[in-house]
Amino acid sequence: MRTAAATTRTPRPGAAVPANGPAAAREADRTGIRAEGVRAEVVRAEAVRAEALRAEAERAESVRAESVRAYRSDLAAGTDRFFEPRRADCPWCGSGNLTVRVRVPDLLQSKPGRFTLEQCGACGHVFQNPRLSLEGLEFYYRDFYDGRGGEGAATVFGRLGAAYRGRAEMLRPHTDPVSWLDVGTGHGHFCNAARAVWPDTRFDGLDMGDGVREAERRGWVETGYQGQFPEFAVKLAGQYEVVSMYHYLEHTRDPLAELDTAAAVLAPGGYLTIELPDPESRMARLLGPAWLPWFQPQHQHLIPASNLREALVDRGFTVLAEEHGAAHQGNDFFGAVALTATRLAPDPDRPWGPPATTARRALTGAVRLASLPCFAAATVLDGLRTAAAHRTNGGNAYRMLARKDAR
Repeated sequence: MRTAAATTRTPRPGAAVPANGPAAAREADRTGIRAEGVRAEVVRAEAVRAEALRAEAERAESVRAESVRAYRSDLAAGTDRFFEPRRADCPWCGSGNLTVRVRVPDLLQSKPGRFTLEQCGACGHVFQNPRLSLEGLEFYYRDFYDGRGGEGAATVFGRLGAAYRGRAEMLRPHTDPVSWLDVGTGHGHFCNAARAVWPDTRFDGLDMGDGVREAERRGWVETGYQGQFPEFAVKLAGQYEVVSMYHYLEHTRDPLAELDTAAAVLAPGGYLTIELPDPESRMARLLGPAWLPWFQPQHQHLIPASNLREALVDRGFTVLAEEHGAAHQGNDFFGAVALTATRLAPDPDRPWGPPATTARRALTGAVRLASLPCFAAATVLDGLRTAAAHRTNGGNAYRMLARKDAR
């Protein structure tokens, strides 16, 4: 028969003795079980995360492969179909006195093709000639504001808060708007920012891209219209107190038709506000093909301020205000460095380009590294240029505000 003494275990030398005997041992066991459970959950979570990352990488590679196939198919027949025949006269005034202002490749995405901007000797209008066909517009816009380039474009537009407020505040001395249609709204960044200036205004947006639907889903616009502005001339006739076109007209095929539509959509006494690059800017002459607002191949027309004023008066508007310095975009030198770097070493992974090689990747890396001091210097120069533009009211862009006369 075993005694209690005989059944008592003697701890091994150095072994910990539970302070409270069996109860403490059981608690230690439970703690160990819980720790094991936590570790197992962590392992499972990491496995799920790894699988999600792998699946996402496979989806991204599949999308890229499909994009490469689509671009190769588009380019197999060459780029001639992306252009209309060259016209012999100015689309603004009809003069045949045309000269080449600039001829450049695609410095935005490095897609194949060369683009020519010609200037009218009679009225100063600058326009793409030959201009892109509808098929060409689709090809060269693809993956810039959406798709592959969507994230970068959203980042740029998201940083323009001060410019958005300046545009909205231009109307303060003239009206307290109830309804506002922003044409060329993109993803609705302006409308979202302008609510800080006009909290009681209804902002609607119109754009050709899918971004306007996203703007509607986010609540950045009340109603989003997708399509060409002239298509809505009848549907929206007389409905808006304000129509805005901020860096929109230069992208259109027929800016005069766009102005006609704006006049139709505005109620009598309504306001049209426009912002455009200024082709008469000194920086356009100084920087030549590297001047960012040429923005080829997207910009179809660059309109001198005097031409726009005349066109507005012809359509029954009274011009109330014009700003140059306040509309200046401080990126002349920075943009020139970026365009030059892209021209020297395009993105090796672009799906419309040749297959990436080690040599191309090395060249791109070297050019990007070498351009860093240039970007730093450009930032300083742009700061000085912006200060000068504000003092002299002479920038690289202009804003114009006009009221539709009541008839």
